Amino acid sequence: MLEKEFRNEEPSGKVLIFVVFIVSLIGGGPLAVKIGLQGFPPLKMALFRCILGVIAVGGIGFYYGMSMRMRFEELRRLLLIAALYTLHTITLNVGTQLTTASRSTIFFSLYPIFTVIFGHFWLPDDRLSVKKILGVLAAFGGVFVVLAPNLQGNGAVEYFIGDLSVILAACSLALRITLTKVFVQEIYPHRLLVWLLGLNIPCFWVLSYLFERGRPIEWTFTSGAGLLYQGWVVTGFCFLGLTSVLRTYRASKLVVFSFLMPVSGVLFSYLFLADELALGVLAGTVLVAVGIYLVNVRR
Repeated sequence: MLEKEFRNEEPSGKVLIFVVFIVSLIGGGPLAVKIGLQGFPPLKMALFRCILGVIAVGGIGFYYGMSMRMRFEELRRLLLIAALYTLHTITLNVGTQLTTASRSTIFFSLYPIFTVIFGHFWLPDDRLSVKKILGVLAAFGGVFVVLAPNLQGNGAVEYFIGDLSVILAACSLALRITLTKVFVQEIYPHRLLVWLLGLNIPCFWVLSYLFERGRPIEWTFTSGAGLLYQGWVVTGFCFLGLTSVLRTYRASKLVVFSFLMPVSGVLFSYLFLADELALGVLAGTVLVAVGIYLVNVRR
């Protein structure tokens, strides 16, 4: 727990609308990962994603005249969240390959729950409450209701390792979000993200060289589009936007909107593909909305 003074304000309506927009864009991330994996091995894809993210975030920072020079006292904190980013990326990419897309989405959607729990111990004035717990559980229940029909009835044992890997990814992401809320009080969002991604570039290069030397990249339009979406839309624009609002507003109030990601993805599938999940999508959306309300309602 941090004892120093801390910016932890209640988000306004405009901020919440911005977060909903960002979350909607991130909702396309899992699909982009699946598409990207058709042409890129997981570690190589993570490497290029970091490079594209540094170009996007660094370019925006330099355009506005922001200094990207790391201060010595920031090194330890940046190394810590960079390591968590490495763990989150590897476990999510590998886990997604070893399980189904629906199972991966459900288990990865646990990260707001972990974030709220970590925030209770690390973030002043962001404590757990009965309404907050019920809200997070209701929102996660909505995700499960929406995606449960897509779960395969057999193969649970085969998917077990992949499921555990995705849960570890969710946990490491939640811890990174919590620590980012702490560190971004003193490190400007652009510099924090540039170094978080930049420190991971040599890491993913070495790991890819060691474990993926025999797996070439298959450049296709679809896999390239998936990579660009991950690198510029999700890692660049969305991560920067969320980190910026996280600097000022309560983490528990913001991360609960993440439950909209899989729900909106399945809703779009229903609208454009006319599948048979209308009732589940409606029930899940209502549950997520109730959960968001409970977490964000003023006492």
